[in-house]
Amino acid sequence: MTVLRYSIILSICILCLAGSAAAQQRTATDTVAVRAVLYGNDTIPSITLHIFDVTDKLPRRLRKQRERWTRLRNAVYVTYPYAVSAGRILKDVNRDLKTFSSKKERKEYLASKEKLLKAEFGDKLENLSVYQGKVLMKLIHRETGENCYDIVKELKGGFNARMYQTVAFFFGGNLKSEFNSQDDKDIELIVQEIQLYNRFN
Repeated sequence: MTVLRYSIILSICILCLAGSAAAQQRTATDTVAVRAVLYGNDTIPSITLHIFDVTDKLPRRLRKQRERWTRLRNAVYVTYPYAVSAGRILKDVNRDLKTFSSKKERKEYLASKEKLLKAEFGDKLENLSVYQGKVLMKLIHRETGENCYDIVKELKGGFNARMYQTVAFFFGGNLKSEFNSQDDKDIELIVQEIQLYNRFN
């Protein structure tokens, strides 16, 4: 009885192996050709999978660092165009002011220029967050070589500069803040990234 059972099991195994060997032979109905590797007498299909990274969840410290970088990068991308415009406008204003001989002409020119700038940038700048405003002040100093306090003082007088400085102070800002290549190297890297992609000249 035991011998009979073993012979039946052996027959079934032989039939299965024969069936699998027949399945490896290519027939006319095959439609998908794949690479294969010969290993002894066997032909093994070989498929190259796309490369992908398997990463673990970032540690809290690195998540905070990435969030800080992303926030700064977004702020620079939003405010850098305004800083470039400020540098260009300030250069034009300083050039034009040299052509006026009287204080009255200078005052009228500055008033008209301020009106045009408010119409062009007023709403956009009012929508900036306090953090973006701080980044913008650093970028303006980077573009012009002057901090915002000195620019306001030069164009609108010392009283207005002190008044704006007081308002900025209440919102946690400082018109006298300046760009420092060491302390603000992250900002510089982001600016270089923007310039690399020729978004602004």
